[in-house]
Amino acid sequence: MDTNEFAVLKLFVVGILVNAWMMRGLSAADSFNIEPTPPRPRKACNESRLKWEVEVCGEEFKRDMGHIDPHYWCNLTHFISEYHLFTVCTESKSHMVSCYWPNPLVESYIIRIHKHFFSNCTMDQVVWVDPPDDTLTLLILIPVFLTLAMIALVVWCSKRSDILA
Repeated sequence: MDTNEFAVLKLFVVGILVNAWMMRGLSAADSFNIEPTPPRPRKACNESRLKWEVEVCGEEFKRDMGHIDPHYWCNLTHFISEYHLFTVCTESKSHMVSCYWPNPLVESYIIRIHKHFFSNCTMDQVVWVDPPDDTLTLLILIPVFLTLAMIALVVWCSKRSDILA
C-alpha cells in the first residue's frame, strides 16, 4: 500500500471516529419523550379586545415618541428602546387575549404607526459604493484560484486513475 493511500485511509478512519464521538449522546430520541401529546384546548382570539389593547400600546408609543425630536425619528438609535417596548407590548397583549402574534390586526396597526411616524424616512436615492480595490481583488481572485485548483485536482486524479483503481 502506498504511503499516500495509507495516510488517506488513516485520515478517513480518524474522521469517522471523531464524528461518532461528537454525535454520541446527541440523539433526540434518547432524551425526549416521543409519545404524541394531546393538543391543549385554545381559547378563541378576542379580536375586539385585542384591538383595544393594541391601541393602548400605540398610545404609549406615541407618548414616548413625543419626547423625541421629530428630526430624529428616522434615526433608529434615537428610538430603538421605545420601538422595542411597543413591539413587546403588542406581542404580550396578543398572547394575553389568546391571539397569535403577529396577526393581521396587529400588523395593520403597526403599518399605521409606521405611516404616521416613519413615512418620510425613505432615502431619495440609494448610493451604491464599490468596495475597496484590495477587497475587490480578493473577491475576484479567490474563486479563480479555487477553480484552477479543482481543475488541476481533476486532471491529476484522472492521470492516476490506473493507480487508484
